[in-house]
Amino acid sequence: MNEFSMTKTSPIVSTPKGKLRGFHYNGVDHFFGIRYAKAKRFQMPEPVPAWEGVRDAGSYGMICPVLYEPRPTGEVMIPHRFWPSSEHCQYLNIWTSSCDPSAKKPVLFWIHGGGFSSGSSIEQVCYDGFNMAKLDDVVVVTVNHRLNAFGYLDLSDFGEKYKNSVNVGMADLVEALRWVRDNIACFGGDPDNVTIFGQSGGGMKVTVLGQIPEAEGLFHKMIVMSGVVKDDFVSTCTPKELVLEVLKNLRIEEKDVEKLEKVPVPQFIWAVNQATKALEAQGKQINWSPMPNEYYTSDPLHGGFSPASLKIPTMVGTVIAEFGEVQDYGERSQLPVEEQERLVKEYYGEEGGQKILDAFRKVYPNTPVIYSTDLENFFLADTVEYVKKKAAEASAPVYNYMFAKIFDYDGGRAAWHCADIPYFFHNAQLIPICHQPGWEELERVMCGAFVNFAKTGDPNVEGLPRWEPCKDGKMLTMVFDNTCYVNENMQDELLPLVQQYKPRFQFQGATPEDEDGESGNAWVF
Repeated sequence: MNEFSMTKTSPIVSTPKGKLRGFHYNGVDHFFGIRYAKAKRFQMPEPVPAWEGVRDAGSYGMICPVLYEPRPTGEVMIPHRFWPSSEHCQYLNIWTSSCDPSAKKPVLFWIHGGGFSSGSSIEQVCYDGFNMAKLDDVVVVTVNHRLNAFGYLDLSDFGEKYKNSVNVGMADLVEALRWVRDNIACFGGDPDNVTIFGQSGGGMKVTVLGQIPEAEGLFHKMIVMSGVVKDDFVSTCTPKELVLEVLKNLRIEEKDVEKLEKVPVPQFIWAVNQATKALEAQGKQINWSPMPNEYYTSDPLHGGFSPASLKIPTMVGTVIAEFGEVQDYGERSQLPVEEQERLVKEYYGEEGGQKILDAFRKVYPNTPVIYSTDLENFFLADTVEYVKKKAAEASAPVYNYMFAKIFDYDGGRAAWHCADIPYFFHNAQLIPICHQPGWEELERVMCGAFVNFAKTGDPNVEGLPRWEPCKDGKMLTMVFDNTCYVNENMQDELLPLVQQYKPRFQFQGATPEDEDGESGNAWVF
């Protein structure tokens, strides 16, 4: 077949609801902007009806509106893409090397980051599924869904009609997984071998899906990347307070709350933002997230893992620095060891610095000790708790990893939040900053581990030391670095010291205005 083709008759896939035409490029069929559901504002999603003729699947679908337009920053580290938005954003994309229903390829279902408030299926350049589909023989699905006030505004105090409005963003993902179950065989995928994976907010959504009864049976493996956060995304004002403030801004009386469904998107966003500012001025914190109810049982670290989740093979990991505070030490990797030690003690204090130096050397023997100042304590503690608790209770294996690479950037930079995604996605070649010595081999083993886990539930791949699941009180961590190695209970000594001597990172979310008064917030996911 030609390197590129998109004709009147090919590639066309007949799904149970109708026909879709994508395009073929370099051995991979691409199907973009597939509508998997429809939904009215604040309401649960519904399957799309059948259609006549052939629908085009050559363009990405609309993404969910954000409350503040992004202000690009740090694009060298995390290159992004922007796209038109609509609250009707239930679209997904598929990459596959074969649309033969008998192919039964493993399916990797990607859930984007951005907390529960921003992001999209194409937000980052490295979210592209082409290389995984072509080189790793899997079907890749990426998905948009409702976010922020469109997906998580709790109106349950205002009537039965809105009893699950606080979880409709998650309900979109469940509906997308149903679509995959019913349709993915038409694209060469195996509906009985679906792995959900996501990073940051996407990782949080993976953990939530494990706690939603309606999602049971729709996926068979879970990968959580830098996405276990127990308490930092909880609002401190009541849902009714927020909604009443929104209504006040729009001059809508409480008895007419249904009018909120028809407010144009720009005015709705304005009213939500004004309400948030007013409540935050009173010292109340507003965060968008799902909330436990009849639909979503509980956060597993608060209410326990669902029985179904304990039967699902799980991989969980973080990166060494995440949002860790980065000190300006110049060419840090080139500093003499004595100077590195002095700076560490200056940062943590004499007593804390020495303890952290000793513990750091045990778990990161190949990493200059100056990078102990970058260690994060936002995701890691909750991740360790999640892994240990699930490993102790689950009948399925639980694997843990740490991405610890030091990049040649600004004098040496420890892996930051999102730094691992290009390697796991087989897309390091697309991201210039990833082109560091040995990047191809590191990408091969990291993506290979993900793909093998998706295929079989076992991440072991040639080029890695033997990687065993966590069990019997042992937290076995695969450290991905220029030289990969396994470390046992590596956080038992180091993490408590970091928690003691370093302030916990406080996530602030969107910044409404920058110094020039322009609305927007920096990309962090």
